[in-house]
Amino acid sequence: MSERIIIGHVENIDLPDLGITQMTVRVDTGAQTSSLHVDNIQRTKLDKKPAVSFDIHPEIHNVEKTVRCTAILHDIRKVKSSNGMSEQRYVIKTPAILGNHKWHIEITLTDRSDMTYLMLLGRQAMGDHFYIDPANGFVASQTEL
Repeated sequence: MSERIIIGHVENIDLPDLGITQMTVRVDTGAQTSSLHVDNIQRTKLDKKPAVSFDIHPEIHNVEKTVRCTAILHDIRKVKSSNGMSEQRYVIKTPAILGNHKWHIEITLTDRSDMTYLMLLGRQAMGDHFYIDPANGFVASQTEL
């Protein structure tokens, strides 16, 4: 990619392979990996490959709504959370769309129910794609705060 786009400290992101559109995410340069709040994680197979099935709550203000997803298991990693505790997490790799930019990201699956945002976009996913404007939100997704 030759030119980076500017994003804010919160943005709306699409995860098309998971059937998720306009999920509000917190952009966090302090976090190495991206994480997504899921429930009911189960190991399974998809096309004879190791996979995970899980429930996503795509709307933060409607926790009754869930979407059941299945994704190929990309990795299992030990991740230190913001409270300093380490845990083993399943990792999936999926396309993401932010504004007009589409790229693949790795996402760890975990319980973020006590967090404000259901998804955290970490610096590994941002790579050399974006510059962050910490003073503004919804810069690339062009949504009002």
